[in-house]
Amino acid sequence: MASRVSTMKLLSLVLSSFVIVQIALAGDPDILSDFLVPNQNNVDGSFFTYTGMRVLVNQSTFPANFTILKASMVEFPALNGQSVSYAVLQYPASSLNPPHTHPRAAELLFLVDGSLEVGFVDTTNKLFTQSLQAGDMFIFPKGLVHYQYNADPNKPAIAISSFGSANAGTVSLPKTLFATNIDDTILAKSFKTDVSTIQAIKAGLA
Repeated sequence: MASRVSTMKLLSLVLSSFVIVQIALAGDPDILSDFLVPNQNNVDGSFFTYTGMRVLVNQSTFPANFTILKASMVEFPALNGQSVSYAVLQYPASSLNPPHTHPRAAELLFLVDGSLEVGFVDTTNKLFTQSLQAGDMFIFPKGLVHYQYNADPNKPAIAISSFGSANAGTVSLPKTLFATNIDDTILAKSFKTDVSTIQAIKAGLA
């Protein structure tokens, strides 16, 4: 009997350790060097510099549509292994950043100018919303569906977002559901509507 209890405790410990390891691996993996570069012999300060945001400084007109300028490891390879990335979001009047998720990071948004209506939905389907003014910050927890909307019909807004991953990823719900060739019948049944409605939505996103 004692042997069986001991075996059960050992099994429980092994399973618990496995869960802890999985949680620990949920973020960006740790690296075993100061930084990651394609060729260690030819690196200087320019590798750690990103100039892609200069267009904002020299911008004479605001974009006509919602625009994101990103600095992730795709655009800025020096971020690889550093568990951080960045984005500048520009919202013309009455524009929307549609519902989406970031599967690999939380998003900390800082509103620089204008106003935004923001919200996210947790895993119990509870909606959390807030009206932001310039100077406010809002956190979108990792992996949860969220959005931002500039409800002002006259004034644009601009925000800066930081992410706890060099490659946070973005899953746009409208595009994922209606622009990836999921069968119309499956979508119609999922949304309890008809195929013609689904086709109309797809046409609108095309």
